[in-house]
Amino acid sequence: MIDPRAVIDPSAELDSSVTVGAYSIIGANVQIDAGTCIAPHVMIKGHTRIGKENKIYQFSSLGEDPQDKKYAGEVTHLEIGDRNEIREYCTMNRGTVQGGGMTRIGNDNWIMAYTHFAHDCIVGNHTIFANGASLAGHVTIDDYVILGGFSLVHQFCSMGKYSFSGASSLIFKDVPPFVTVWGNRAEAYGLNKEGLKRHGFSPETIQALHNAYKTIYRSNHTTEQAIEILSEKVAEFPEVGLMVDFLKNSKRGIVR
Repeated sequence: MIDPRAVIDPSAELDSSVTVGAYSIIGANVQIDAGTCIAPHVMIKGHTRIGKENKIYQFSSLGEDPQDKKYAGEVTHLEIGDRNEIREYCTMNRGTVQGGGMTRIGNDNWIMAYTHFAHDCIVGNHTIFANGASLAGHVTIDDYVILGGFSLVHQFCSMGKYSFSGASSLIFKDVPPFVTVWGNRAEAYGLNKEGLKRHGFSPETIQALHNAYKTIYRSNHTTEQAIEILSEKVAEFPEVGLMVDFLKNSKRGIVR
């Protein structure tokens, strides 16, 4: 299961079912769980923990030092969950002490070629990163988010569940759940209705979220006013509650 031309540190912990291709290098303190497949020419280093049944393609670099001038060699971590597909030339850096010491990728994510995950990013489950999408440091991406090709997310920004960015978007503020954004300086372009239909949301829920979107973006309300109005709908539609909670917790303000 391990090509003899691979270089694996004796202290690395690999399940017996892990496959490692030629010329891949796996350093000390790396842990890889059952069924994960490492293609040729992959570099994995640092305190990196990789879960089960991941597919990691050639020329990816996982667990490298964070690209942060404050980093001074401290022990920090990268954690990757289960069943992720990580395509060619992806880079995922470890965290920093200042950011909590952890970069974390969840489960069942589809991560296309040339994507970058900087230090201290937290990524949920079932996301899609198209080619060239990149996250700066301290970014949070929630479940079922889709980033179009070459989308860039500024440091400390968050994207809520089921949100969507069009190709080549530059995202400088938070993106609420269920919202589509696009542009050289990303702006809100409506509800991610197609994505919600594909994931089985009822017509009634989609309409309620559409009305919530209009309250936030089309009614000249302040964020505080929108929160107050939408709070009345939370009991009937918990999905609206996700939007309300996101607005309450946004530290950078939302994409407009």
